[in-house]
Order: sequence, then C-alpha cells, then structure tokens
Amino acid sequence: MITVESLTKTYGRGLTAVDDVSFTASTGRVTGFLGPNGAGKSTTMRIIVGLTPATSGTATVDGRRFTDLPNPGTEVGVLLDASAQHAGRTGREILTLAQRTMGLPRGRVQEMLDLVSLTSTEADRRVKDYSLGMRQRLGIGTALLGDPHVLILDEPANGLDPAGIRWMRDLLRGFADQGGTVLLSSHLLHEIEVIADDLVVIGHGRIVAQGTKADLLATAGTVVRSRDAAALTRAMEQSGLVFTAHADGSVHTDASPDQVGEIALTARVVLTELRAADGAGLEEMFLELTADTQREGAAA
Repeated sequence: MITVESLTKTYGRGLTAVDDVSFTASTGRVTGFLGPNGAGKSTTMRIIVGLTPATSGTATVDGRRFTDLPNPGTEVGVLLDASAQHAGRTGREILTLAQRTMGLPRGRVQEMLDLVSLTSTEADRRVKDYSLGMRQRLGIGTALLGDPHVLILDEPANGLDPAGIRWMRDLLRGFADQGGTVLLSSHLLHEIEVIADDLVVIGHGRIVAQGTKADLLATAGTVVRSRDAAALTRAMEQSGLVFTAHADGSVHTDASPDQVGEIALTARVVLTELRAADGAGLEEMFLELTADTQREGAAA
C-alpha cells in the first residue's frame, strides 16, 4: 500500500507544486493519478520515491519511506521518465546493471526482455536509437526486474502504439489481480479509466476528487434525449434541474436517471434515451474539476 498524507512541496517564494495532498493506493488495485500537465502528479511521485524532498507531510510504502528500503527495486518498481535512460548503453546493458545492483539472477534480464517484447536485436541496440515506445517498454521491464509488489509509473503509455497500450493495460491489470499495487499517472482520462479501480484527480497541486471509478461515475449524472428537446429542457428547467443541452440533442444533468424519468413522465415527454452518464460524463466532470489548470489541448 502507498500512503500519502498531507504532502506539500513549495519552491522559492510562494510556488506551491503540491498542496496538502493525501490519498492511498491500495493493494490489489490500480490507482489512476489524473490531472493536467503541471498539476503536481510528477512532483508527488518523485517525493514518494525519494527523489524530491517534501516541504511537509509524508509518503510511505507499506509504512516505510522509500529511502529506508534496503533493496528498493525488489519492493517498488519505478518508471518516472523513459527518456532518462543512458542513451549510450544498450537495453540489455541497462537491465544487466540493474540486475547486478539488486543482486538478482542473470536470467532475469532475458525474462524481462521477453516480457516486454524487445527482441535480441533491439536489446543489443543503443538506447539513443530507440523509439519512445521502445524506451517505455525497457523502462517497464526495468521496473519489474526485481519482482516488486508495488509499481509507480508516470505516464507509461507515452509513445506506445495502440497494441502497446493494450499490452501495458493487460500487464498492469494482471499485476494488480495477483496482489500487486499500481499507482499510474496520466493527463489523459481515457488512458486511465479503462484500467483503474480507483481515481485520484489533482489540479493546481490539490486533490479535487478521489474515489472508486464506480463512485465517480455515479456522480457524473444522467444523459437523456427526446425528439421534443424543447419540451424536455422546459420540464427540467421547471423542476429546478441544472442541465447542459448539447448540439447532438442530448442533455446532461447531475440528477439521477430515476429523477429525470419521473419529471419526463409528469410532463408527458417521450424519451428516446435515458441512462447514467458513462465515460463521457466522467470526462466532463474531470474537465470541470481541473478547468483552472487546463492548457489548450492538455487533457483532450
């Protein structure tokens, strides 16, 4: 389990990158850490793994600070920046150095190359000649090398093609289902929601929402549609509901489907669609929660 309590990081005069952040990433679950670029995700992760000192607060793995772990790579696998690997070494050399540092059997290197689908030719190529997707695969292999029970990954899908993203999702889902803990960050909601059990949303360095995916979807509201859109919106307005009418004829509201259905029945408005909002509603909620920190195109 990863436990972050009242974590704050300030730089210089008044620049607060992380502001009183608290959350838990539980065992056997994938926790999605979501927020726009610059919202504080990477800083929080760097603090968890001891690369950046916190101004205040604590971050622990199974009750211990990362820097207190005797052989951290065998307990916590970390990938924060796939492009930070030594460009002049080969993929095999990078894995071999990590294997020797952790005191692992030599066979683990080939096991990881096979796991992340790097061929022998690719493994013996210098990292400077790798695509970003290949660097991500190598980074994930390095994180898994020590057979850890916790994974901390910052934007691991960057550079992966659709097949690679599907491979990564299946890998992380299997890791969690076998009792591992996964903390996975992204600024892209769709990348996270298909795999995450729990979501933590950060904006301007502060947690703006957190909970299970099901809980957050429940707060995403209702989508309703009628051939007589004017009558539908008029009935909802008269009932005091807050709603958004979209150009495609659908209407989104925070009210429950039962409540909207009763209003439509009373007003004798025939509905052609009535359902709980799915990923689209969750995306709208995410964009609203982080609106103050969005930059154009950052989370679209």
